[in-house]
Amino acid sequence: MTLTLDLSPELEQYLLREAKLHGLSIEVVALQFLTDSILLKQKQSDAVNLLQSWIEDEDVEEQHETGQYLIQALDNDRLSERKLFPLEMKGVTW
Repeated sequence: MTLTLDLSPELEQYLLREAKLHGLSIEVVALQFLTDSILLKQKQSDAVNLLQSWIEDEDVEEQHETGQYLIQALDNDRLSERKLFPLEMKGVTW
């Protein structure tokens, strides 16, 4: 597909500098920027959808088990003997 754009002088100069810097045509640089932007938006959308699916997950028992496992793993994997999540502080600080 052919696309004609009216660019601001600043954007045109930026594209020309980038093209010269990388030894590419301005068309290739503009297409690469457009492609990168679209791919980034898609990755962001995928991440948001994944996080939303986790939020909407109603498996409370699995979430509780995962939380307990993480607390235990963090407490066990410390250089200090001091617990990061002491049981006596449950409900007070965490």
